[in-house]
Amino acid sequence: MRLHREGFAIILGATLILAGLNVGLRWWIGDGWVSDIVLGWSLLMYILVVQFFRHPRRNTPEGENLIIAPADGKVVVIEEVEEPEFFKDKRLQVSIFMSPLNVHVNRYPTWGKVIYERYHPGQYLVAWHPKSSTENERTTVVVENTHGQVLFRQIAGALARRIVCYAKEGHAARTGSEYGFIKFGSRIDLFFPLGTEICVALGQKTTGGETVIAKWNSVSSQ
Repeated sequence: MRLHREGFAIILGATLILAGLNVGLRWWIGDGWVSDIVLGWSLLMYILVVQFFRHPRRNTPEGENLIIAPADGKVVVIEEVEEPEFFKDKRLQVSIFMSPLNVHVNRYPTWGKVIYERYHPGQYLVAWHPKSSTENERTTVVVENTHGQVLFRQIAGALARRIVCYAKEGHAARTGSEYGFIKFGSRIDLFFPLGTEICVALGQKTTGGETVIAKWNSVSSQ
């Protein structure tokens, strides 16, 4: 299993802490049911930490009009809203919620050039809270190509306390390539031009880098 580089230090720390806990406990009280329970709990915690940082390879569909899911998770919002940070007008919003069991690698949903990137410190409301998009810790990235502009926003949740974003203004974006990581539960909001064809439904599960969530079309605009 391939692991993400963002997890190396955390996995090493978990290994040392859990190993030290079990060795110390057995030295203190010896073998027995208490030591066995702690060992079993430690193995479970270690497996959960390691699986969180898995980094599977993905086969991204080809097609310059395709917009691909930036993350694994479940579609929790599809609606027309006012986008207040960059566009300041009405857009189609699609939101993907990531549970702690999902892969948390974030991928570019479309190709083009990064024209906007901002980090916003904030709160840690649960990721499905209506105000999490504007009040939680988050990063906003906008990619522009010949079809138009897409804004996508990493949002920290109640457990996520570390957003990593590699995108910078002027960078070239390639559909399906990695642009960030969110540690321990979160969500991503995407904002498309009105008229964009949405290809997912509420409650649908997505696979980052593979699921087609929308398509550019002639009706879409900047």
